[in-house]
Amino acid sequence: MTTLNAPKRLLVVDDALIMRAMIKDIAKQAGWEIAGEATNGRECLERYRELAPDLVTLDIVMPELDGVEALRQLRQEFPQANVVMVTAIDQKEKLSECIRLGARDFIVKPFDRDHLRSLFERYLG
Repeated sequence: MTTLNAPKRLLVVDDALIMRAMIKDIAKQAGWEIAGEATNGRECLERYRELAPDLVTLDIVMPELDGVEALRQLRQEFPQANVVMVTAIDQKEKLSECIRLGARDFIVKPFDRDHLRSLFERYLG
């Protein structure tokens, strides 16, 4: 008798629609289910509470509540949360802070599709 594992669930958080679409497309190709999406840090926290995803991709620069503060609050409330930061090349200082706060990994915009896909595949285990 074989048991099928449910697909891993991803929450995509970015204020740019095109970035969310790209991340979702690559994640689906890697075998992920898209649990939901959010456009700012406040929505991220709300969606995480309701969806309990396996992984979150979290943009650093967003309106209302940026990714750094969203990560801080998310890890305080859910220490087990797996978060991959989405960053631009010039955000190294903020990225270092995110790693200290518990981010598991990061992706740099504009992304390399193959790199992003391999990152998603790595987290499927």
